[in-house]
Amino acid sequence: MSDDVVNWLRRPGLGKYSKIESERRFLLTEMPTQASDPRLIEDRYIVGTRLRLRRVEVGSQVVYKFCQKVRPDESAPSTVAITNIYLDEDEYKKLCQLPAAPLRKTRRVWRVGHHTFVVDEFHGDLAGLLLAEIELLAPSPNLPLPAPIGKEVTADERFSGGYLAHASSDEKARIVTL
Repeated sequence: MSDDVVNWLRRPGLGKYSKIESERRFLLTEMPTQASDPRLIEDRYIVGTRLRLRRVEVGSQVVYKFCQKVRPDESAPSTVAITNIYLDEDEYKKLCQLPAAPLRKTRRVWRVGHHTFVVDEFHGDLAGLLLAEIELLAPSPNLPLPAPIGKEVTADERFSGGYLAHASSDEKARIVTL
């Protein structure tokens, strides 16, 4: 009998359907000129939950996802467990009826040597905020940090998508000027 059958009762972020990621996030001083492959991302953070509904658009192609992202260990802010469910358009539209806080951004890919960052350029009240994120196989304190990477904000919850989506207009204005 498999461990999943025996251990059917588990917390969010645990189990074979969750993927553990080691992420680091950084503020950027400007958009890197080499960042490419833009895609529009529209997130809806479901009120009162840790769930996110996502619509990703590249040209005429659209992907819909329902996601839960949790930190299995609060003392390790760079480690997250992510569980995705891919949806069709009708499922997405039904879930869009849930109360949610929206967040819009354009994501680009930025390759620096052997590393690949994603760069998020936020829209609306967060216009001007640029965040770079990299997913690593394991924590990497010796990661090369090329310009225009500024301050690391991995452990600063204000720069998580859920916080940014739910923040007040005043708080968003403060975040953009950091």
